Amino acid sequence: MKQRNLLSVLAVSTGLLISSSAWSQVKLSPVVSPQPQNKTQGKSQVINSIIVVVNDEVITRQELNERILGVELRLKKQGTPLPDRADLQKQLLERMIVDRAQMQLAKENGMRVDDVMLDRTMLRLAEQNKMSVQEFRNQIEREGTSYAKFREEIRDDILMQRIREREVDSKIQVSETEIDNYLAAEANSKSAKQELNLAHILVSIPENASAEQIAVRRKRAEEVLQKLRGGADFAKLAVTYSDSSEALKGGDIGWREQDRLPQLFVDAISKTKVGEFSDIVRSPNGFHIVKVNGKRALNDSKAPAAVQQTHARHILIKVSQIVTAAEATQKLRDFKQKLEAKTATFEDLAKTYSADGSASKGGDLGWLYPGDTVPEFEQAMDKLAINQISDPVISQFGVHLIQVTERKTDELSKDRLRIAARQAVRERKSDEALQDWLREIRDRAYVDYRLEDK
Repeated sequence: MKQRNLLSVLAVSTGLLISSSAWSQVKLSPVVSPQPQNKTQGKSQVINSIIVVVNDEVITRQELNERILGVELRLKKQGTPLPDRADLQKQLLERMIVDRAQMQLAKENGMRVDDVMLDRTMLRLAEQNKMSVQEFRNQIEREGTSYAKFREEIRDDILMQRIREREVDSKIQVSETEIDNYLAAEANSKSAKQELNLAHILVSIPENASAEQIAVRRKRAEEVLQKLRGGADFAKLAVTYSDSSEALKGGDIGWREQDRLPQLFVDAISKTKVGEFSDIVRSPNGFHIVKVNGKRALNDSKAPAAVQQTHARHILIKVSQIVTAAEATQKLRDFKQKLEAKTATFEDLAKTYSADGSASKGGDLGWLYPGDTVPEFEQAMDKLAINQISDPVISQFGVHLIQVTERKTDELSKDRLRIAARQAVRERKSDEALQDWLREIRDRAYVDYRLEDK
């Protein structure tokens, strides 16, 4: 398989890594694999125990052990030197606390992922890896994880992504002035557009930190930089020291267009060659060290690109505690049969049953550009012929029945260019907004450490 280890999908589960001095008060017992209890022994062994309470839920020693072993396996396969076990324990336990707090918040807001939606996600993951679902399952199990466990971790990942979209992405504000400045910078730029593959280490600063706290965190960042200059492995130090959500990937952010990255990062590595790293740079979240893993050029044409527009309509049935994805899917299959038999019209069904704002217009969404809709919707829509009706399509909004009525090719208008600029500025802001939100929910959570004495 040419792709990276499949389980790396989960290695980057959402969450904020260790970001406070709380660990100075905490000592973890050495991790050992759970052993069966032998009643004939004079001293019984503890098989499992509660190590942390997060609000009204617990994290057990066995859960932590399993996560540590899984991450160590992935790091070995990625060729990343393993950090000290104690450092890895701290990172992972803090990650698990924040993940648990996110899932609790999602469930409190009525979010859920049923089996039909999960099956669709597993199918997409298999397709992305150019495998059938069975081949995908076999590969996961060869890598040492049960398929059932993998599915449940993906379910949790979807829940966390949904609550992020609601609590973070939807609240990022972009002003008209920011858009004007972005477009002006693009027009005046003399350098070719490029994509960057970056990694970073974040030493975070607590909210409302004192000058003394900031100095302590700065010193920690300087110690990391000194280790890097001494030849230490960047990925290993990221796993050990970084407070970012990418820490367990060795700090890897991956490939992004330059204008989608925080400007702070772009400025920091403007003169940095591939394989090198920046000096320490400061953001509101803390101190960063940025490494350049790769650069590649993009098409630098300034002319508005010709794009395909699609005129589509849809019927949306939202998934809730009352209506499952399976029930919504079956209802839309029934609608499709009626439409194909011409016993009902798309417009009438949309007006009567669709839960979208377009219902009053018979489900008409107007002309759509690439990127106007969520990926699942757009991928299904792009495969349709004119007047063809899709099978039910599951997205984060519910289940859709889609019909394409027209297509045309057009140049991007000024309005569309501003929309694209708004999205680029939004993406620049998203990383910092996410870290702020994760820190907030971590601070709000009730966390009670119940670690065994050594």
